[in-house]
This record gives sequence, C-alpha cells and structure tokens, in this order.
Amino acid sequence: MARYQPPRLNPRRYGPRPTRRRFLQGAAAATVGLTLSNCRQNLAGPTGQGGGDGALHIYTWANYTDDALAAEFTDRTGIPVVVDIFDSNEIMLTKMQAGGGSAYSLLYPSDYMVSEMVELGMLAPIDHSRLQGLENLKAQWQNPAYDPNNAHSIPFNWGTTGLLYNRDVVPEDPTDWDFLWDHQEALSRRITLLDDMRETLGAALKSLGYSYNTTDPAEIEAAYQRLLELQPHIASFQTTGFESEILAGDLSVAMSYSSDAIALTLEGDNVEFVIPASGSSLWTDTMAIPANAPNPEAAYQWINFLLEPEVAQAAVERLYFATANQAAFERLPEEIRSNPDLYPDDDILARSEGIQSIDLASNDLFDQYWTEITSA
Repeated sequence: MARYQPPRLNPRRYGPRPTRRRFLQGAAAATVGLTLSNCRQNLAGPTGQGGGDGALHIYTWANYTDDALAAEFTDRTGIPVVVDIFDSNEIMLTKMQAGGGSAYSLLYPSDYMVSEMVELGMLAPIDHSRLQGLENLKAQWQNPAYDPNNAHSIPFNWGTTGLLYNRDVVPEDPTDWDFLWDHQEALSRRITLLDDMRETLGAALKSLGYSYNTTDPAEIEAAYQRLLELQPHIASFQTTGFESEILAGDLSVAMSYSSDAIALTLEGDNVEFVIPASGSSLWTDTMAIPANAPNPEAAYQWINFLLEPEVAQAAVERLYFATANQAAFERLPEEIRSNPDLYPDDDILARSEGIQSIDLASNDLFDQYWTEITSA
C-alpha cells in the first residue's frame, strides 16, 4: 500500500530555509544586532560578551529567531538582540558550565535538559506574574513532566525525530527504524544518523522495543550492540550538513528532526519524511532564564513577545516549527495545521515519548557506548 502523502506546503509562499539545528557560520543581520555564530568554535566564550551592554543575549537553536523577529522586538522595546547558536543540549550545557551562564539572559534548552539544569541550580525560577499569555499554551504544556507548572521554563516549540529519505535511491519507502538494519547493505555508506547521544542510542532502543529513557544496563548495551552492527554502513553522525546530499541522491536516508525535514520536502518532490511506526522521540524546546542572567528584564520581555499569538504565528509561517502556543496554532493556514510532518496524528504521538533526564550512572553508560560508537 502506498504511504499516505501529506499535503505539501506551498514553497512559493513558504520558501525553503536553512535547517532547524544548523550551525550558521559567521555573523548576520548586523543592522538589528542579531549575531549568529558557530558555537563549536566558540566554546571559550560568547560572541557578545553579555553583561551590561543593555542587549538581550540569547543562546538558542538555529532558526528559532530571524531578522524580522529580532527587528520587531527591537523596534518595540529598544533592546538589541544578540544570538549565539548551539546544535546540541550537551554543547550548550558545557558552555554554560564553562562560564557562559553570566553572559546570556535567555536559553532554549530541551525538555530533559531543563530537568538537568534545574538540578544543577542553573536556571532561575520563572515569575509567572511577569508574563502574559501563558493561557495560550496547548494543554499538554500547561504542566509538563520535565518542569512541573513550567516553574523554570516556558515551552516554545516541539517536534519528533524520524527518517528523511530520497525515494529515488531507497529500496522501498521506510516505515520504521528497522528499515536501516533490514536494508543496511543496500544503504551502505549512504546513511547519516544524528550526532546526538540520547536521540541515536534512543532510536536503537526503540527499534528493540525499549524505552528511550531506560536505565537497564542490559537494554542500553543491547542498543549499543545494535548500533555497532550498523556502524560500518553509516556514512557519518551529523545533525546537519546532509541536505544537499539527500536532495541529490548521494545519501539515501538521514535521521532528522521534523522541523528540519519539512524544509527539505519542500525543495525536492523525491524527498519524504516518515515518523517511525513504532514511535519516536517527542521533544520540546523551551525558553529559560539562567540563574545569573545579566538582563532578566529583557528576557521576560522576549518571552512575553513570543507568547503573543500574532508574533508566534508569523514566526511559524517563516521558520516551520510546531508551536506550543494553541492560540497561534489556530491562526495558522490549514496547509500548515494539517501537515502531519509537523503535527502528527495522535496515534503516532501515543507511541512516542519525551527524552527524560536519567540518573548519572545510566547517563555515563550512554556516554561510554556513544564514545565507542562514534570514535570507531
């Protein structure tokens, strides 16, 4: 049976854009004070030095802000916006622990990382009395398990992880994670997996019927052995940088975040995205204020700005993320609201799970196996 083809967004209206977690090189948008830097090369310190310059310094995933968003905020408040980019929660945490915590007034940690940073005392409690529009959040984000009552973070967007593939160069359309193992010879050296320990080991766990959040050493080792079987056929572990190769057919399959994938499906009729039938990770990215933020007032103004339905709606239409703001969602065009790559059916969501913070011993075991896999 042919896989259901979701309605495509109109690329003339919502033209192609860079991917969700792409490292952006150099600086851009100087006229509005928006600085985007490659943070793999910037672990020693932030681009903008933070502190008392009056700007709002943000540390975030790529493509969660753009020139228009920063310019509108600056026009309203007079506050310049300076943005540094990370592409994994672990890189963000490392930089914050190395002294970046006093440089940024706003962070975009994912769900499980919020839990970890709260335990480490790195996030300030959110004063809900200073916010307007919290009632606009979707019901499932009013009291999330990773941060009860949104005590230290405000949900921004969410998504899933799945397989992005070129239909012209795969033996058949994938439907589940097992596809990678079942067709490893045909796909050899034309597969990329995310450069993300919990996501990629988690996908192997899910393929075995285990939870992303298991702390059973035997199950974690089984996922390691499963990835080790696939390792000779993997071209690379990368979060971004595979886009042109997928479009050209030089790669067959790339593990990808949903809001990255949708941009690629707009660029090529031969490129599709599937959320594995057995389930996937269901991630939420949030806005949080560091405990020693230099300009928390500006951070509250930014959060209030993005809680406005009109502002969130416009950002979604430009940047293609799945908003956690129900009032903004209701304002979106039908072609976005009905696209299952961004807003999956409830049965898919029911089989998916959020990545959670786990105990130190289990996390160390994940890290040990991940190091062995990626350095092999």
